[in-house]
Amino acid sequence: MHIYWIFAISRVIFKIVCRVYFRIEFSGTGNIPSSGPFILAPNHVSYMDPIWVSIPVSRPMRYMTWDEMTKKPLIGPLMKAYGAFPVHLERTDRTALRKAGEQLRTGGGLVIFPEGGRTRDGLLARFKPGVIRLAAEADVPIVPATIIGGYAAYNYHHLLPRPRKVRVIYHPPIRLTLPADGEISKEFLREEATRLHDVVLSGLPSQG
Repeated sequence: MHIYWIFAISRVIFKIVCRVYFRIEFSGTGNIPSSGPFILAPNHVSYMDPIWVSIPVSRPMRYMTWDEMTKKPLIGPLMKAYGAFPVHLERTDRTALRKAGEQLRTGGGLVIFPEGGRTRDGLLARFKPGVIRLAAEADVPIVPATIIGGYAAYNYHHLLPRPRKVRVIYHPPIRLTLPADGEISKEFLREEATRLHDVVLSGLPSQG
């Protein structure tokens, strides 16, 4: 079966299950591009995040995923079948960056979690600059996404998901504007990563 149909059928199944179990709701889905390359950048609270954020997306996506997850039995092969590819979080992973770049150059969508790993305390961590560099080099928009309630439903400390309400907000796309000299400096990466972080944070309840 063609990967598009596998994705489409699975999306319907996941949507039904998540509607019933998590009472999932979506807002801002009009901000998701229906064609062309883009990066979807959500906060990372759960192993369920890739499923939650992909339900309203009408085309197959690829996912940059912690390499240890792809090594796990059953779930690892399943993740790869749905477009996930491993990335080493503790060092620059040129293979993963090459695959990500290829996905964008061919007009595909890519999911990247800018925090790197899942939050262990429910708070939004500082964003790593890699997503900004990738978007700037490929000249593609970033769609920030905020997952609300996901930590209560299924976080780092849970063995199994719990029936808690989940909501996903898709914010307007961010288009990066390079400095006049075209240089992607550390300052530029830091500033834009902070801007992306603040947009995602704006959809969350106060972190106190």
